[in-house]
Amino acid sequence: MSANPDVSVVVPTRFRPDLVVRAVRSALAQTHGDLEVVVVIDGPDEPTEKALAALGDVRVRVITLPEKGGAPNARNQGARAATGKWVAYLDDDDEWLPSKLEIQLAAAAASTAALPVVASRLINRTPRADSIMPRRLPGPDEPISEYLTVRRGLFYGDGFIQTSTIMAPAELFRLVPFTVGLRRQQELDWTLRALQQEGAELVYASEPLVLWHQDEDRERITLTAPWREQLKWLRANQTLFTPRAYAAFTMSVMSSMAATTRSFAVFREILAEARGYGRPGIIDYVTFLQIWALPPGIRSRLRDRVLGRTAAPTSVPAQAKRSARVDVG
Repeated sequence: MSANPDVSVVVPTRFRPDLVVRAVRSALAQTHGDLEVVVVIDGPDEPTEKALAALGDVRVRVITLPEKGGAPNARNQGARAATGKWVAYLDDDDEWLPSKLEIQLAAAAASTAALPVVASRLINRTPRADSIMPRRLPGPDEPISEYLTVRRGLFYGDGFIQTSTIMAPAELFRLVPFTVGLRRQQELDWTLRALQQEGAELVYASEPLVLWHQDEDRERITLTAPWREQLKWLRANQTLFTPRAYAAFTMSVMSSMAATTRSFAVFREILAEARGYGRPGIIDYVTFLQIWALPPGIRSRLRDRVLGRTAAPTSVPAQAKRSARVDVG
């Protein structure tokens, strides 16, 4: 490993030694080898330290924080400790395809932006099915807040960004850290704030480069539903959204969290929020109603049928292993 590698891979983790070793191995197997892997253990965790030491790779550096501070804080600590020009985040329960960094570095080199934020599609793997996300890339001059929130279908969104797909200059992550304490929408929050910086631009690799494991038998913060907390965050960051995006987020993402209350008062409150501060479209109203009317299990089965999903294969699809064409959004 060089003294100043091209890329610092930052992996936050806690009490998941088998998973983080799987993630780190996928980083070490990259076709672009000039990298370091900075694993930030979120509080004392001897089993994870031992598992990582057993890898025996000098490119792996472990930082153990004195106490638990949450994934956003661990990411920020890793970015501050990084020695590479670029930082790429990798969640401990995800995996990278081998050409991920090579393709993203090529996309960054092709960009004219001073601070390119390079993301990619991913393979969303659940026990029910595999699917490719996002379904489409941003259109020319499309507001990113609308790309990431406005739906074109009743059972799915088209735009998407996830932490393990993001690579950006280390200086940008230090200038715009992740919001500590935010439990949901961490990627959306960071992306919208980062793109406010002069010279920042979102760039996508058009083929999937990350394997995103979901619905496995383990704790996932993203399975909780703190909708009041999310509403507070949304109101505090209203300027990051267009009125169209504000309404879409409120009536889809937030409604999915709040609908479990089965409360008509909450139903009315969220509808009033969307109409009072946003500009809903017809599909937002229909989406809102079906979220509140249909139980989550039924919605999931209908979504799979609409999207034509098939059972998850035992290996990564061959087409996802090929080099990706790069699109700039």
